[in-house]
Formats: sequence, structure tokens, C-alpha cells
Amino acid sequence: MTLRVLAAMSGGVDSAVAAARAAEAGHDVTGVHLALSKNPQSYRSGARGCCTVEDSRDARRAADVIGIPFYVWDMAEEFDRDVVSDFVAEYAAGRTPNPCLRCNEKIKFAAVLDRAIALGFDAVCTGHHVRKVDGRLRRSVDLGKDQSYVLGVLTREQVAHAMFPLGDCTKVEVRAEAERRGLAVADKPDSHDICFIADGDTAGFLNDRLGGEPGPIKDESGAVLGTHQGAHTFTVGQRKGLNLGGAVERRYVLSIEPVNNTVTVGPRDSLKVDEITAERPVWSGCAPLTEPTACRVQLRAHGEVYGCRAVERDGRLVIELDEPATGVAAGQAAVLYGGEHGDTVLGSGTIAATARRRQDSPV
Repeated sequence: MTLRVLAAMSGGVDSAVAAARAAEAGHDVTGVHLALSKNPQSYRSGARGCCTVEDSRDARRAADVIGIPFYVWDMAEEFDRDVVSDFVAEYAAGRTPNPCLRCNEKIKFAAVLDRAIALGFDAVCTGHHVRKVDGRLRRSVDLGKDQSYVLGVLTREQVAHAMFPLGDCTKVEVRAEAERRGLAVADKPDSHDICFIADGDTAGFLNDRLGGEPGPIKDESGAVLGTHQGAHTFTVGQRKGLNLGGAVERRYVLSIEPVNNTVTVGPRDSLKVDEITAERPVWSGCAPLTEPTACRVQLRAHGEVYGCRAVERDGRLVIELDEPATGVAAGQAAVLYGGEHGDTVLGSGTIAATARRRQDSPV
């Protein structure tokens, strides 16, 4: 069946090959590049992400080679409101957000998809490394590039209108295919870090917007060990940058209290948690789990996967881990996996709180 497909083209190799595959499959494909900043030079320059003038030009050249129409959509207002401002607000509240996940949720598969459907398109095509099988998301065959975690926030309806042509191949194969197709982005480096932080200095970016207010760094007993220049520049599990000289053992950030601007640190053992509560559950791969169900959970991008039992109670997702995890930060997503091979996305929630049930649980 021929579909009208809107291919989101970031200017990178993955989205270019995805668009080419969709067109080669016989679909009626139109390319679109998302302009995410009113001043692209304020974001990364060079081949670093999806927010630069160079990226827009690379996307247009790729569309020309593929032979598809190409447009640029101005999404700067939505991106600033739903991704950048959300990023700053989350850190101000003592949480650790994932802006790539939020961009997928709010921009690529909400604002863009809504506009695409209104214009008569059947699906949005992206270069994410993930498989779509029987209407559900599964991990990519290239586990090192798998992006199912950052798509775990999508709803069932959003997945239904999404197309992911690259989930059945490796990144090496994608680059080789791009070269065969004559796409100039074949050797373009992958994007890294956060696209809207020009110099990669997250702490400096947050200080510019939230200000740097000194506060105490305390241990678990409440004793003051040192000071910091802003609690919003820390994340749970952080070890470097504490500037606590003379410590006998390594200390890690255990909690961040924005109300009193306090950072609490302690030994790694104190980071262990085995119960997680997540807000705003979304179920794209199964019906809501109304009874405790054995599955697996990933708690950060490219992070370890844990066996668990999960259930939705009173609008919240409660996850009990089979073994403790460390460095679990509020604001990150908890993405559940199951199915025959344990690689199908079931649903997700945004981590709100953690606890330790079994004090004697080994890591």
C-alpha cells in the first residue's frame, strides 16, 4: 500500500537513508527539516546535531539526491517551550530530564505528527534505530545504537503513524548504504551531547538561566562538608565536580533539594534503590498492567536493564526491581520491556521517587 509519508530529515545520515528507503519502497515521500532555533548559531555549529544551518543544507542536498520534495518547518517556538524551557525547569526542581526524549515526545511525534496528519500525510518517517513489529516498538538489531528508550514515551496512536526503516540494520550498514546512494552525509559524524547547549557546558547553560546561588553540600548526618554554586548543576549519582578534598572514600550525590538549595552526598551503597514510582504512565505495547507483572526496565538512555515487577496503581507506575540499581534520577524515564524476546516496549513513566525496600539486597 502506498502511503503519503513525511520524512523528518535532521541533516544526518540516519534520517537521509530512512527517507531514501521509504521512497524506494514506493511511498509518496516529502522531506522536512525542523528549524528549532530562531538563531541557529546559538546552537551547535558543524555536524553535531539537528539545530544548525549546516544541517538544514545537508538535509536539502540529501532530499535532492533522493528526488523528493523538501521543506523547512519553523518549530523554534514549540522547541523552546516544550524542550529547552522544560529542561531548565526540571533541573530547577531538582530533577534530571532527558531532552532528546522530550523532543521526540513533544516535537517529532506530537507537533510534527499533528501537522502532518492535518496536511493529509499517513505517517512520519524518522531515522531512529528501532523496529516496529505488529504495531509495537522493538529494540534495533544494532543494540549499540538502539533508540527504543527515547521513544518509550510515545503513545499507541503515535506509534501507529510512525515509520522506522532502519531498525533491521546496523549503523555500519547505514553508512555503507548512504555511500552507495551517493548521499554526502555518509561519513557525517553522529550528534552528541545536548544540541541546544552550544559549548557543551550544561552547568554554565543552567547558571545563565537560573543564576548561581551558593549552598551547602552535606553528608547523610547533616554535617556540612563544603559548598556549591547552584544545586541545579548536580544530578543523582554524580561523583565528579563535588570539590570535596580529603575524603577517605568516594562520595556521590544522593539527593538534591532545590527548596533549601542543599546537595546531600554519601557512599555508593547509599545510592541503591529497588522501588521506583513513575508518573504519567504511557502504554504503547500492551494494556495497562493492573496486576504486578514480571518484565524488564531501563532507567536511563544506554543504561543497564533490570528485571522487575511492574503495576499501575492510582495513575502511577510502581516498579519493584529484582536487584538494586544505583544513580536512579527523578525526571528520567523508566521504560518497560517484555514480549517473547524481552525487547518489546510495553510502556513508560517519568521517574518521580525511589526507595529501598530490602536493605540487605546485594548489587
